[in-house]
Amino acid sequence: MPVNTVFSWFIRKRIHQIDLFRKYPVEVQHDVLSEHLLQLEQTDFGREHRVSAHMTAQQYKDAVPVRSYQKLHPWIERARAGEANVLWPGIVRLLAKSSGTTSNRSKFIPVTEAALKDCHYKGGKDLLALYVHNVPNARLYGGKHLVVAGSSHRPDEEHAPLTGDLSALLIRNLPMWCEMRRTPSRDIALMESWDEKIEKMARRTMTKDVRILAGVPSWTQVVLERVLELSGESDLHKVWPNLQMYMHGGVAFSPYADAFKRMTPTGKLDLIESYNASEGCFGIQDVLGSNELLLMLDYGIWYEFMPLSQMADGFLPEHPDTLGLEEIEVGVDYAPIISTNGGLHRYFIGDVIRFTSRKPYRFQVAGRTQAHLNLAGEELMVGDAEVAMASAASVFGVEVREWTATAVRLENGLDHHAWTVEWSKPHASRSSIDPEHFAAVLDEKLRALNSDYDAKRSGNHVLGMPELKLVPPGTFMKWMRRREKLGGQFKVPRLSMDPCYSQEIRTVANPLINHSQESL
Repeated sequence: MPVNTVFSWFIRKRIHQIDLFRKYPVEVQHDVLSEHLLQLEQTDFGREHRVSAHMTAQQYKDAVPVRSYQKLHPWIERARAGEANVLWPGIVRLLAKSSGTTSNRSKFIPVTEAALKDCHYKGGKDLLALYVHNVPNARLYGGKHLVVAGSSHRPDEEHAPLTGDLSALLIRNLPMWCEMRRTPSRDIALMESWDEKIEKMARRTMTKDVRILAGVPSWTQVVLERVLELSGESDLHKVWPNLQMYMHGGVAFSPYADAFKRMTPTGKLDLIESYNASEGCFGIQDVLGSNELLLMLDYGIWYEFMPLSQMADGFLPEHPDTLGLEEIEVGVDYAPIISTNGGLHRYFIGDVIRFTSRKPYRFQVAGRTQAHLNLAGEELMVGDAEVAMASAASVFGVEVREWTATAVRLENGLDHHAWTVEWSKPHASRSSIDPEHFAAVLDEKLRALNSDYDAKRSGNHVLGMPELKLVPPGTFMKWMRRREKLGGQFKVPRLSMDPCYSQEIRTVANPLINHSQESL
């Protein structure tokens, strides 16, 4: 009861503050920039760039160039080595290890005390506050929160920062009142072996009163499927009668929607999305049932927006023109440029967002600047591909577990996209589905969603019909394990101009196919 009383007070206070930045977004962002410059002035980075706390936004833009991770890397390495006041006042004690879908290199993103408390944890509390504001009768705090997190480790060097997945860093630093509600125990939640972790998580949590789920959809589904297998049930609400909410993010949810519906046939599971990356928490779904995120403007992050049209072949221009919040347009694709209380200054995060509203500022994540297919000007982004795949799967009544699509250039033939698709286990026997028929339906959905794709596919003159191969359940996990990218921070690359992904996955699938045929 005391927890509910305290949180009710927090909700009323916080909703009032959220309403303020909804009403005065530009003014709130101006305050964020002022505080950012005040802190930056005290750092080596700020001094080298002659940053002053009294700068205007334009003066800050003129003084500090836009940088990708590679350009900021030397500064991050200094902070990683233990130097103080490099990018942000103080010493960096936490580093979020982030690995993009198409990059084999890990990134190490500083997580300062300010970013931890005023951004990441604030985002988690706000998500719960907005949910309870929308569902006043929610009863979330009498039971447990099942969090599917990654792992972390401390390097051998003395006083080196704790390094790991953002989710693991957050769990290691949770306040006591929150840690008491979380399950499973920390030693299981932070295990590095995912095969062992999944098994232990399922066994230890299936007897708990779980009311909230949190984690990336792909790995959360794996854990939940194992819970159902062990319990002998087909309905999560038979295992956890009080299950009410699932907080998800990291990847688009649409490919997993049917699986979660199947796993909760008799009860309602409210789905709440957040956009919480290693670099910061940017957006939260503030309306139940919506596919839009509210841009969170008072988390110590100052935003600029670069029209995606400025990027040639996915490369960041040397001197991009960026827009302020008041200048953006609805329906245009932008690459956010962020200045954060984690020590990132005019940082190119690599994501693509599309605003759906200006009052308040709501948006959707369209994809990654490097994750797209563009053989002939079709400009296929991840967002449209996710929707088309989910729509095509519904036509055939199947659940798509994982998929990827890559570009195929041919000297003697028509360039096309190669799609590799894995069903979920309940539909593994749907071998009667013709891959060419599925590809044709997928192509139809893509043409309806993307006018550039439709134009290039017209008449089969420029871009050929997509080619599609179905692979057995477990193929993608085996491939990720082989690449040593099994875990919460790693994601299957959805779209890539590099054909090697499709080739590698299909090579992994061949032994699985042969084994399946032999067992028949």
